[in-house]
Amino acid sequence: MFALLISVIVSAAAVIAARVYNVGLGGEIFGGIAGLLIPQFLIGFIVRKKITAVQNELQEKLVNGQKQMNRKIQLFQTKPGGNIKQIQRQLEGDQKTLITEALAFTKRFEPFKKWTLMMGRQIATMRMQFHYQLKDFEAVDKLLATAGLFTGPLMMEPLVIAMKIARQYKNGDVAGAEKTFKRRITWFRGNRGTLLYGLMSWIYIQQGEAEKARQLLFKAKDTTADKTLASNWELLSNCKEKSFSNAGLGEEWYGLYLEAPPVPKQQRMHGNAHSGRRF
Repeated sequence: MFALLISVIVSAAAVIAARVYNVGLGGEIFGGIAGLLIPQFLIGFIVRKKITAVQNELQEKLVNGQKQMNRKIQLFQTKPGGNIKQIQRQLEGDQKTLITEALAFTKRFEPFKKWTLMMGRQIATMRMQFHYQLKDFEAVDKLLATAGLFTGPLMMEPLVIAMKIARQYKNGDVAGAEKTFKRRITWFRGNRGTLLYGLMSWIYIQQGEAEKARQLLFKAKDTTADKTLASNWELLSNCKEKSFSNAGLGEEWYGLYLEAPPVPKQQRMHGNAHSGRRF
């Protein structure tokens, strides 16, 4: 890593200079430590600033793309006679284009791998998320197999953990999914663990283990104060597991592609909707 190499060179130069000018052992130690730490601090500050700028650019790209899709949805909901399947295809195409462009954008982070120790894993995490959104699960599984659970700030996002658990479940590794859940849920306090609790309880239901799901939700409903989890706990407590639903968790839940989201409904037109009719 360039930052460490530069710091070592500067530190060595400081020690040599201290010896040349005969400033004593204390001066040599101070020069060596200062030469090692100061360059890393300065380089780290500059590199983080550049990384943040690229991250903000990527985030802005994703937000603007989502806004455009939301406008299309709103237009469809207020326009009578629209073709539901057609708008779905359009939105799916827009989403695929946006995520494909974002995936290509991650190449902009590659140069920072030389300067930041964990940048490679963070890039892999971003790419895993984008491949997941594109439903390229082969690429997702490959990244998870080679890099495992990536470290760094991105791994503190519940959605990333949920994606791994979902892939473990889909690949038939329910024990692995449960292990990942138990190991990682402690990272998330309050409502940050909502999606993970919802996902794991859903997996238990699919496995015919309603009681394990109920016990998990008993803890989750108080920990997260989430209405969906509380509702599911109540349903399971009354032996109504067929009514279990994570629909209340919204886009994050449907973004795991374990269940299909409901089709958006069109709004009925009121007022003079038929004022142009001939009599």
